[in-house]
Amino acid sequence: MANITQVVTALKQGQVIGYPTEAVFGVGCDPDNQQAVNKLLALKQRPIEKGLILIAADYEQLLPYIDDSQLTPQQKQTVLASWPGPVTWVMPTKANVPAFLTGQFSTIAVRVTAHPLVQQLCREFGKPITSTSANLTGLEPGRTVADVELQLGDKLAAILDGETEGRTNPSEIRDAQTGNIFRQG
Repeated sequence: MANITQVVTALKQGQVIGYPTEAVFGVGCDPDNQQAVNKLLALKQRPIEKGLILIAADYEQLLPYIDDSQLTPQQKQTVLASWPGPVTWVMPTKANVPAFLTGQFSTIAVRVTAHPLVQQLCREFGKPITSTSANLTGLEPGRTVADVELQLGDKLAAILDGETEGRTNPSEIRDAQTGNIFRQG
C-alpha cells in the first residue's frame, strides 16, 4: 500500500515530495504555494525563468491554471485525445497564474498523468502538483525510490512508494496552439 496519506500531508504543509511518473521519478509541490515552489527551485537549482510543469489526475484539475478558450475546438480535441498519457502540452494561462509557475512565459506546461498512483495522489490532494525530474542538475533522474533517496532523500519530506511505468524517455512536450514539439517523447 502506497504512503499517499503521508505524501498528501507533506504537500499540504508546503513541503517538496518525490513520486514516480511514467518514465522517471519527479519532485513536486503545491503549485499555489510560492514558498513550496521556491523550495523546489532551490533544491533543483532550477532557474525560475524556465517555468514548471503541472501534472494532474484529470483535465478539470488544470482548468484553474489554463485558458482553454484560446484553443480551437480541434486543438483542444488533440490535447484531450492524448490524455491521460505521457504528453505534456504547453497551453495559454489564465491571467491570475503567477510567474513563479510560468517563468518567463505566458503559457504553462500541463499533463494529465496515466500513472494510477499519481492520479490518486492528485485526487487526494485535490489539485495538480508541480512536476520536474527527481535529480540534481547534471545528474541522471531517479528511476527508483532508492535512486531518489540517494540523490535527494535528505531534501524531500516524503517519497511516494511506487514504481515508474517503465517508459525510457520523459514525456513529450508540445505546444497546444501550434503543435510544435519542444521535447520528443
